[in-house]
Amino acid sequence: MIIAVGCDHAGFPLKARVIAEIERAGHTVVDCGAYDRTPSDYPDSARAVGETVVRGEATRGILVCGSGVGASVAANKIPGIRAALCVDTFSARQGVEDDDLNVLCLGERVVGAEVAADAIRAFLGATFSDAERHRRRVGKINAIEADARRGVYDPPR
Repeated sequence: MIIAVGCDHAGFPLKARVIAEIERAGHTVVDCGAYDRTPSDYPDSARAVGETVVRGEATRGILVCGSGVGASVAANKIPGIRAALCVDTFSARQGVEDDDLNVLCLGERVVGAEVAADAIRAFLGATFSDAERHRRRVGKINAIEADARRGVYDPPR
């Protein structure tokens, strides 16, 4: 698989380990920044990773910010992205198997490097189960997204 990776300055210390784990698992990395510890904003990296995934230039993405929360919120604004903050292997694996998760978010200040590495391996090793109940639920998520695209949730003008 091709995996898009991005971070802000707070996530930068963990980024090298993220890339190493992806490559160790035999996958290819698309580096979407940040490239150093210069202050940067997590929505920028979330946009870069999310757009890379929805354009089909990467199969999945991994984002790292300080807590993982901001990156998750920002990435989920991109239609077609199903991002989640995961701090354990169960959530990382189950998110793919049940929810067709395509972007893993990690908090550099929340998880240690070893927990992050375990979560990455679980995320990369998992596949969507394609069970009827999971297809139905993902379909409902897609319906919410379609409603948002049509402006259903926009405030009245």
